[in-house]
Amino acid sequence: MMEVSKVIQDLDTATHNCDQHGEYQSQHVKLRSTQFWTTCPQCADKDNKGDEQKIIDDINAGRRQAVMNNTMQRAAIPPRFMDRRFANYRATCPNSAKALETVREYAENFADSLAAGRSLILMGTVGTGKTHLAASAAHALIAQGYTAVFTSVLSAVRSVKETYGHGATQTERQAINALIAPDLLIIDEVGVQFGSATEEMILFEIINGRYEQMKPTIIISNLAMGPLKEYLGERVFDRLREGGGKAVVFNWDSHRAKAAA
Repeated sequence: MMEVSKVIQDLDTATHNCDQHGEYQSQHVKLRSTQFWTTCPQCADKDNKGDEQKIIDDINAGRRQAVMNNTMQRAAIPPRFMDRRFANYRATCPNSAKALETVREYAENFADSLAAGRSLILMGTVGTGKTHLAASAAHALIAQGYTAVFTSVLSAVRSVKETYGHGATQTERQAINALIAPDLLIIDEVGVQFGSATEEMILFEIINGRYEQMKPTIIISNLAMGPLKEYLGERVFDRLREGGGKAVVFNWDSHRAKAAA
């Protein structure tokens, strides 16, 4: 305590000049092992505020990254497609380049699609990049702050059917609502096998629920237009096309077949 008092008593004051703020009263501080003149108080205050803001920015960045990580985890994008982006999609013909542009524009202008409940159908030949583009859209939307969930028909149906068993942790309605809630739902492997009446009913509940809530859906299928419409049913297909919803036909040769050749 005596040392502190001694330091205070030994303070000398002088008028110094700051290039930014002009004259200020500087104090000559004498400590046991060193001595110095205090700097411009306005500059010091600015530096302190800058340090504080940097800490706040770092905290906010950490929070944003935590939210992003949580959103990515809930998106359930399959590991095989975690690195899929629009930038690494290989367009091999004019039609594939057009498909890329259509899905990219859909993602870039998703606010408009969300406002209109505008969906997208990607259908056609196996191995042409439908899932790649859908996963790219999911990544792009998550980066914009939207929620996106990727599921297959079988996984979606299974998540609902699991509520029927003893000891289920949620109700059927809660399982369906979990698939209605995201800003974008991507349903893959639509029509891999023509399902039971229960499967069709569950799929209708999900798509119709999203339709009523103005929530866009991306459907991915290897079926052609006619069989896909038969599988989904006229009402569901019309709901997906309403509000300017597009059907993109992938009718070029398989990328995977070319890579294996």
